[in-house]
Amino acid sequence: MKILQLCKKFPFPLKDGESIAVTYLSNALHNLGCEISLLSMNTSKHFVDVENLPSDFNHYKEIHVTKLDNTIKFFDAFKNLFSSESYHVSRFVCPDFRNKLIELLQNNQYDVVQLETLYLAPYIDVIKEYSDALITMRAHNVEFEIWERITSNTKFLPKRIYLKYLTSKLKRYELEHLNKYDYLVAVSERDLKKFKALGYKNGAISSPIGLDLKNYQNLKTVEPTNDLCFIGALDWIPNMEGLTWFIDKVWPSLSIKFPNLKLHIAGRNTPVSLKALNVKNIIIHGEVPDAVKFMEKYTMMIVPLFSGSGMRVKILEGMALGKVVITTQMGKEGIHAEDGKHLLEADTPAAFIEQISSVLSGQKDKNSIATAAKSFVENYYDHGVNAKKLLEKYYSLKTDPGYAKVSK
Repeated sequence: MKILQLCKKFPFPLKDGESIAVTYLSNALHNLGCEISLLSMNTSKHFVDVENLPSDFNHYKEIHVTKLDNTIKFFDAFKNLFSSESYHVSRFVCPDFRNKLIELLQNNQYDVVQLETLYLAPYIDVIKEYSDALITMRAHNVEFEIWERITSNTKFLPKRIYLKYLTSKLKRYELEHLNKYDYLVAVSERDLKKFKALGYKNGAISSPIGLDLKNYQNLKTVEPTNDLCFIGALDWIPNMEGLTWFIDKVWPSLSIKFPNLKLHIAGRNTPVSLKALNVKNIIIHGEVPDAVKFMEKYTMMIVPLFSGSGMRVKILEGMALGKVVITTQMGKEGIHAEDGKHLLEADTPAAFIEQISSVLSGQKDKNSIATAAKSFVENYYDHGVNAKKLLEKYYSLKTDPGYAKVSK
């Protein structure tokens, strides 16, 4: 099967959930015999030197990129206030990308064109005009839901009003395009139900993000310390929002109770304010070369999230490594893990302190949680198994004369 994968940012290095989700699925489909080609924007925010990719990044038949300056510009943002267009989406409208897409569609017969996230929706009409391929939307999140949650957590009134306005336009765009693709691939059963409740009527499947488990097994590292770690892109609002909350609301009391406990923080695009943080036993590592090796050093991993959508890949990674993951109810959203067995759930400062204390005191057996967490990920989030199920669905759709594509 020939698949063209469209991405709004280049899916490498594997330092964020989207890149991991895109790369592991495409790699697994390649291993199943698919011919995968990539057309990606190479954005100013996440620019990658595609001429010097590692030799093992070789699962694509072809890689095509177009440069895009997606820097937030004051004038464009201001002008958008008087437009009905979604500013979130318009930042990924790129004439060069469109032209390259047309060229690829004219010169190739793809079976499937897979859009990675809503932000590729502006190109649906182009695909329909130049190809008969099945158009699938792999929805990593319910996009407007993320921004509704970020908006509700914003304290500064003018900013909250502005975000509410932007979010309303993003929601309108997402709902207007909900039934314009042929097939929906949601990353969780929860998101799939949400899309259907919002009015999605075409074919759909829940296909969880999977991990290449060999990258998380039989690692030779030092014995982990009984410390906490946090890792995540620090230019992503939900990550900084949750981390700031933890440092302000949880750490002061936690550090008094456990004066030798350390919190290790890593992530790319670390803000200056965080780099300058001078709090005892909080260590800022900045961007680390290997996220897995970083997480391996510590027993517990905190994921204090209060906004977002989809699935948190870093939770799956932590569980696959046998970490005791402590997260919020929203953090584990989309992951059907059991609180107290596969991970620990906490939504308040007192609950975080209680859960961390229970591990440090031995009240909760960290080894039992680690073993259960690893088994859970191996059973439900193997990228090869999930890709095979998705590919079987693609084949059935392509061979089903009764399946109606969305009209042009």
